[in-house]
Amino acid sequence: MNTLLFSPPDKQQKEVWSSRLQKWVYERFGVYIEDFRFQPEESTVEAEEPLSAKRLTENMRRLKRGARPVTNFLRNLSALSNWHSVYTSAIAFIIYMNAAWHGWAIPMLLFLAILRLSLNYLIARGWRIQWSIVPEVSEPTEPPKEDLTVSEKFQLVLDVAQKAQNLFGKMSDVLEKIKNLFMWVQPESTRKLYICLWVAFITSCVLPYKLMGFMMGLYAGIKFFIIDFLFKSCPKLRDKYDTPFIVWNSLPTDPQLKERTNATVSRRIQPVVSRSSLATVPCGLSREEDTGSARSTKKGAFHEIFSLLESERPLAVCENGWRCCLINRDRKMPTDYIRNGVLYVTENYLCFESSSSRSSSSKKNKVIKLVDITDIQKYKVLSVLPGSGMGISIATPSTQKPLVFGAMIHRDEAFEAIFTQYMKIMTTTKPPATAEL
Repeated sequence: MNTLLFSPPDKQQKEVWSSRLQKWVYERFGVYIEDFRFQPEESTVEAEEPLSAKRLTENMRRLKRGARPVTNFLRNLSALSNWHSVYTSAIAFIIYMNAAWHGWAIPMLLFLAILRLSLNYLIARGWRIQWSIVPEVSEPTEPPKEDLTVSEKFQLVLDVAQKAQNLFGKMSDVLEKIKNLFMWVQPESTRKLYICLWVAFITSCVLPYKLMGFMMGLYAGIKFFIIDFLFKSCPKLRDKYDTPFIVWNSLPTDPQLKERTNATVSRRIQPVVSRSSLATVPCGLSREEDTGSARSTKKGAFHEIFSLLESERPLAVCENGWRCCLINRDRKMPTDYIRNGVLYVTENYLCFESSSSRSSSSKKNKVIKLVDITDIQKYKVLSVLPGSGMGISIATPSTQKPLVFGAMIHRDEAFEAIFTQYMKIMTTTKPPATAEL
């Protein structure tokens, strides 16, 4: 009976203590418990900024400033390995080899990182501390342009697109080479890696880690300061004995593999093609004459399109021309000063065939006498962009501002051909003014 009478109060008291305990635990540790509550991850979509020439220019400057510390660090490392400063490289070599000999290579690298951060702190506090193995070259700063013309915006986008294309191409080459190395696409190269991995695995199982660290530290110092210096100074020595360099250069990319496959197939069908091609050449006409007479644009014979003599034909270097766009900055309407087309150079003329010109009219085509050119230069919209741009500027007496042939993928090849022919004409032909005098 006593147990029956006192049991309900005991349950109530336990419930009270239990609720108090839960409340105390939640007040003390509730914040931390909430952190461990499972919730579905929220997918956030970042808002994309609209394309703006001003924003694009600003981002290019930011990228250049942000990459400067990394490029300077790599330049200093390269200068240290190339013995640009003999005393600095000798001191660094002695210090590193001494640290590696006593097993202090990793602590020394960590200490250098701490020292670099300490120097950065002092620089941030206003101290002027500058140390570099390679003297820094001051680049000319271009004042920011608030308003760019349509032609400059167009050329800026093309320049950035070219740099992005080249960067993506290099990254693709690296990734494809690594993939082909591990996929046994070129067995003789992958076999060397396979043997090296087995040797490294067996060595790590047999030798103690302290001895392995000592050997790796010594090899890294000798490789960085001596072997790399010899290979960079003697290219023939590098081509014969630098195994990683040889293996990496011999690895093919996917486009190269495709070209090899196509070349193998073409060699198989070449005899059949050569026999059939002989029947297409008219009787009494050689191959050279046949190809020479076929030099014409898509809209007719070359000399008829530009109203030139029949002897004026594109040079061998530009038989198919260079795709580009003509920017005439003397015009105000966008349809007048930007034209897409193909640029040719003949023995005496520079000819631009507009892709929008009709076959019966050549008003939009441009013909410039090489003798009338007063200046020819490589053209670039903004100096903040790496490289030298994708355009060629041609100045003539009939234009107030130079004509720009932009968006040229093979700009350097075109510039070399035009400038060589221009100098050839100027040295062999005298101007009329000189003849009158």
